[in-house]
Amino acid sequence: MKYFLAKTDPQTYSIEDFTKEKVTVWNGVRNAQAVQALKLMQKGDRVLIYHSQGEGTIRGVASVTKQLGADPKDPKSWLVELKLQRIFKEPFVTIKDVKQSGKFAKLPLVYHSRLSTMEVTKEFIDWLKKRGLII
Repeated sequence: MKYFLAKTDPQTYSIEDFTKEKVTVWNGVRNAQAVQALKLMQKGDRVLIYHSQGEGTIRGVASVTKQLGADPKDPKSWLVELKLQRIFKEPFVTIKDVKQSGKFAKLPLVYHSRLSTMEVTKEFIDWLKKRGLII
């Protein structure tokens, strides 16, 4: 199993919206690096859902249910179906927490702040688990 992180602007699509839908098609990603991350996702992989506005927080985790392929409305984009697994309770892990740990300077979340979707390392997942997140 691989782990990924997908950012969303909560004013556009929040974890609360995802809670209501339970399953969603992750769309609107056009950056080549982010699209590559979507293409790497396989059924069963886990995806951290990150609110990109405000404090920048990891709000929940979903699992990949289907690879849907190229977006017929936008050939530069890629579609993946996700199912919400759980929402994390406060206190949330923030980008500030990640940076202050000093452990993840090579994580795209830290050094490439505009990248919307990325693979994350097992070390990052282990660190999150030590902070109490059930992934």
